[in-house]
Parts: sequence; C-alpha cells; structure tokens
Amino acid sequence: MAVPISTAAQQEPAAHHKDAPKLGFGVHFTDHMVTMRWTSARGWHPMRLEPYRPLELDPSALGLHYGQIVFEGLKAYAQADGTVALFRPGFNARRLNHSAARLAIPPLPEESFIEALQTLVAADRAWVPEGVGRSLYLRPYIMAVEPTIGVRPAREYLFVLIASPVDPFFSTEVKPVTVWVADDYVRAAPGGTGDIKFPGNYAAAFLAQQQAAEHGCDQVVWLDAVERRWVEEMGAMNLFFVVDDGRGKPAVLTPRLTGTLLPGAVRDSLIALATDAGYPVREEQVSIDRWQTGWEDGSIHEVFACGTAAVVTPVGALKRGEHQWRAPAGTGHPITLGLRRRLLDIQHGHIPDPHAWMTPVTG
Repeated sequence: MAVPISTAAQQEPAAHHKDAPKLGFGVHFTDHMVTMRWTSARGWHPMRLEPYRPLELDPSALGLHYGQIVFEGLKAYAQADGTVALFRPGFNARRLNHSAARLAIPPLPEESFIEALQTLVAADRAWVPEGVGRSLYLRPYIMAVEPTIGVRPAREYLFVLIASPVDPFFSTEVKPVTVWVADDYVRAAPGGTGDIKFPGNYAAAFLAQQQAAEHGCDQVVWLDAVERRWVEEMGAMNLFFVVDDGRGKPAVLTPRLTGTLLPGAVRDSLIALATDAGYPVREEQVSIDRWQTGWEDGSIHEVFACGTAAVVTPVGALKRGEHQWRAPAGTGHPITLGLRRRLLDIQHGHIPDPHAWMTPVTG
C-alpha cells in the first residue's frame, strides 16, 4: 500500500478543469503524485502518495546530465456505469521495464507499477473527465537521481507518477492531418533507443517537427536510418495503411517492429480489432515510394496513425520537399474511423471488452 504523506489542498476545484470545453493536452495536473525511491542498498522503497509539488533534485543528479531517464504514457477513462478504468496498464508496465533495461535502470515490479496507478487515480478520481476521447493521462517515469556526474549507471533512482485531464492530442474533432517526410533527420538507428520511451528520442525530434510546421504540416514522418526509404513512425505514433488485398477487399498493413519502432499499446490493440473485424492484417515494411504511388493509383485507400495521446488520427496529405500527395478523394476514412470508434467504445465501457484490456480502478 502507498504511504499517504498528506492530503493536498485543491487550489481550484477539479471540475474547473475537467469539465472545461477545452482541456488541451498536459496543461492541468491533478492534486497528487506518487513517488518511490530505489537505492542499491534497499531496492525499491515503499511508495508515497503526496501532494503534487516541485521535485527537489541535487544539481548533479546523474539523470539530468546523461539522460538516464525513461517514461510511459497511458490513460484512465470514465466508464458508462460511472466507474473509472485503466487501459492496458500491464502493457505499459512491461514496456517501462523494457525501456529501463536498455538504459541500465533497475526494473520496477509490475504489481508496484499498477498499484501506483490505482493509488493516484483513486485519490484524484474527481479529475477524470467525461466525454468520448477525454481521459486522465498518466505519466510515470524513472530518473537517475544519485548526486554524481560520474559516467556510469546511477545507484539511486526516483519513480514519479503524475496525472493530467486531457483532450485527444490533435483535436476532439477528427480531421485528417498533413504530414512532412523527414529527409534531413532520422529518429532512430538499429541498435539504438528507437524501441523505448526515452526522452532523448523526443528532444531529438523537435527540430524535424519545427521543419514540418514551417511547411504547413501537423506532424513529421520518419524514414529508416539505413536506406532512408522505409516508413517507420509519424511523430511518436505508429502508422497503418489500408490497401486492397488483391481480391477487391481491404487489408491492413503496419510497419513491422524492427527494433527502431516503439511498440505501442494502441498499435497492438488496433491489430486485434482489425482482425476481429475480418480485415487481414500484415506487419511488413512499407516504403515511402509505395505510399506515394499508392495514393496516386488508389491502391492505398486510407492511412492513419495511432498512439496513446492521439488515439487514432487519419492522414490526409503527405509533403516531401516541393511535392505533395493526397489521400484518394471521397474515401471518408471508413475503416480508420470505424476502428477508432470501436476502440473508444471499449475504453469508455460502451461496449463489451472482449480482450480484457480495461482494468477497473478500485478504492
């Protein structure tokens, strides 16, 4: 059980934020946080539920200097019956430990991870917003806090869990986005950190994202670092393509996990939902040339991206240098929107959960 430190006094009622017409993403934070320390002498200490507050870190904390930090992102959803449930917390617990192992950070027991989520969401339950697509975004992270600038793994770490009521990342209104192909930069290389949630992956992407914005685009599309031809991710999201299966019926493709792509919980869920709906699903490499010609000749019907923050977002246009390609006219993205609707219905408890993805919040 988490050790309660004190009860946080609300600066403003939770309803002031969670019921606002526009929540934004990561703008408001709840009253509490959960923390837990690890030391080489004791391992993981008991977790603490305490008021949301600034952290006290030594200026020489190793994580600040060498980036020995990993994080996760997942959501809690208001349910149709008035309860609250977490979406696939076990997936995120395992992925956090996969990231931790890559950066020589000690693993956090899965049961401790889920207990931390349960503790914080139960304490700040009033902050969970209602409405399709709205959720309480949960950000757990582990950082090296040992006061040293010696170049080695730390001997002290801090786990922190915070929460924020959010809208979907792009918009509560589903609109196709325009994306920019990153020819000047790469996101990840074989043997690197592309398949983990590492802050450096995100900071290194900001310049390409700025370049995309300068060209009137919403997001950036990454190509592989070796051949610079294979589509990998869109921003920090996984990509899907709806194509003809050769018999006049739709099939779904998504780039296969090669060690440079982040394995997403939403990606994994959409593969299952597409299969449930009878669409053949293939995980294979998709070249940027195939994307371009597929939109030109109509063999690619729909393209969409997915992730915890964005949920499912259709892609309507692709820019590369001076050239631009658009999705085939009149498609309306029916498969994209159908999968999105089904996923959200499961997350909000509007329909049965056949894969047991939702974990009720207790307490």
